[in-house]
Amino acid sequence: MIDLWAARRNVGEVRPRDVRSEWERDYARLIHSAAFRRLQSKTQVLGLGESDFYRTRLTHSMEVAQIGVGIVRWLKFYHKNVPEILDALPNHSLMSSICLAHDIGHPPFGHGGEVALNACMRNCGGFEGNGQTLRILSRLDKYTHGYGLNPTRRLMLGVLKYPVSYQTAVVKEAYGLLPTPMWLFKAGEQQPPKCYMDSEQDVVDWILEPLTVEDKRQFLDMRFSEDGRKSHGKPVHKALDTSIMELADDISYSVHDLEDAISLGMISEKDWRQHNAEKEHLFLACDWKIDDLTEQLFARESYRRKQALGDLVHKFIVSVELDFSKISGASNALIRMNARMSEKYNELLNHIFELVRCKVIRSSNVQQLEFKGQKLIVELFEALKSDPERLLPGSTLERYKGVEGEMCQSRVICDFIAGMTDEYAARMYEKLFHPHKGSIFDRL
Repeated sequence: MIDLWAARRNVGEVRPRDVRSEWERDYARLIHSAAFRRLQSKTQVLGLGESDFYRTRLTHSMEVAQIGVGIVRWLKFYHKNVPEILDALPNHSLMSSICLAHDIGHPPFGHGGEVALNACMRNCGGFEGNGQTLRILSRLDKYTHGYGLNPTRRLMLGVLKYPVSYQTAVVKEAYGLLPTPMWLFKAGEQQPPKCYMDSEQDVVDWILEPLTVEDKRQFLDMRFSEDGRKSHGKPVHKALDTSIMELADDISYSVHDLEDAISLGMISEKDWRQHNAEKEHLFLACDWKIDDLTEQLFARESYRRKQALGDLVHKFIVSVELDFSKISGASNALIRMNARMSEKYNELLNHIFELVRCKVIRSSNVQQLEFKGQKLIVELFEALKSDPERLLPGSTLERYKGVEGEMCQSRVICDFIAGMTDEYAARMYEKLFHPHKGSIFDRL
């Protein structure tokens, strides 16, 4: 029987004596792709060039993959006597590929770059980083002509974090007004809906082909808030592999961003103690003594901090369980089951991340850098759109000329900017706008 989830949109020939599985071929294509390599020069939280210690998007993605495989190993061990679950869980190559790919659609300058591109594309289909991941995998990567990396159906289902389209989820009233100049917009008023872009509708239709009509109807369910439609719609469901990847992502950015922040002095022992002053019960419920953990995290010997962080990650992994209540009547196990963290560990993880969010992500220094990236992206987009035949590089200009209509042409410019690294975007900006920067001999 042909495995429909191992199918590819473009059926190509397998090289002679290629003994790899389809999931192993996915993994190989991904790690050799330009989009994956560019993650080494894209901001995770802290700006690039500040230190050689903290995470980039690349190292973060590698850690997510390691944790994701760890969760799969744990679930296979825990359910070793349940064939249905063992058959549904992904193998390690597939899980690694989904985790390694989960951030490749994110633009330069982190969240600032994402909201900037969404503001620029508001009237042309919007922009969302996870949606761009699907777009790169299925269309833009140069491994094939027109099919991107041409990955398996199951890999694309795994990275489909939000299975609703932009036009279905967007609520125009949720956006704030765009000021003049546009880059002065407030980031909180230009958040994109959690979605895939309308341009990938045919791809998503193909991904979901193996599902029954009823399974598909339930899987694509979406909710609007009760605030008078002042917020974008949100998808309700995700696939099994996606739920594992998201848990791995949550563990990674909560625990590892904490490590970066402590190492760089952005979170002090005083900050940590104040944050946990009335929350010791969260740690006790998860078999941690807060004083012992504090001593380890802020010890002078870095190996003690590593041991504590490793223990935290381990405890979160082995707290993961399977939830059968999401789409309980679904006939396909890939959408009937989701992985989730037990409640007490999930509460602890959220509590730790709240400190990272307050002291690092929402700090004025990080927000100022996001704002600078926001300005840079908007001005780059406006410049390229104003005279694309003059300013776009050759291959991008060829794509631009090959499409018609403002929406499609703007999408080409958006793809070009979204694929830039932080450094490439900064150098191009300097070349266009700084009088004493740039040369005809520059290689961006």
